[in-house]
Amino acid sequence: MPLPYIRLEREWVPSFDVYPFSLPAVRGLQTMPLHPAVTFLAGENGSGKSTLLEAAAIALGLNAEGGGRNIRFVTRPSHSVLHGYLDLGLEGRRPPDGFFLRAESFFNLATEVERLDRAKAFGGALAKAYGDRPLHEMSHGEAFLALFENRMSRPGVYFLDEPEAALSPARQLSLLGLVHRMVARGSQLVVATHSPLLLAYPHAWIYALGAEGIVRTPYERTEAYRVTSEFLAHRGRVLDALLAAADA
Repeated sequence: MPLPYIRLEREWVPSFDVYPFSLPAVRGLQTMPLHPAVTFLAGENGSGKSTLLEAAAIALGLNAEGGGRNIRFVTRPSHSVLHGYLDLGLEGRRPPDGFFLRAESFFNLATEVERLDRAKAFGGALAKAYGDRPLHEMSHGEAFLALFENRMSRPGVYFLDEPEAALSPARQLSLLGLVHRMVARGSQLVVATHSPLLLAYPHAWIYALGAEGIVRTPYERTEAYRVTSEFLAHRGRVLDALLAAADA
């Protein structure tokens, strides 16, 4: 039961001059169709991709700081009101499962999972859904991959905010394999990322968020691809220009 789109109910918006509606990506949002398998949100820091992803996850009933439907904790309320103005096109239906991964608050999520298990919530077996080892006893990157291998093994809708944050390039390639496995099982992913490795996933739709709003973009025209390929092809020239500007 994939999400067909993310739509902004523009007639409900009180003003496009206030945050988050003033963000170019939100200001220009009307209906953004989603790929039934993988949709990427790409763009510079501050472009609004995480804000939009967070709002869509909350609109689906997921916790603002990360987790599935049954995880409810608040460390510091910081999410915007945007979720109240979104339509995900489900018309009362619900996907069989869902999860919101926020790289910046993953530590808090792992702590909450441990707390719920100590309190015998969900029969004291919640942590087992995330793997055989406690998340806090693994490296950051290992815990991320354990999350994908275990908690996200069931078909559902998964929102991922910068999942590459804890992963080496080699582990990002491992994540691509896990993403493909999730898609084969019938899952849908919406991913905000800066990673040119993740963005290379075949047949995915990529939306570039920026001053022009939201634009469907081929992989080779994303900023992540262009900057990375330029650096690798002309490392010396790029470094000379960069360091000369820094010394000026």
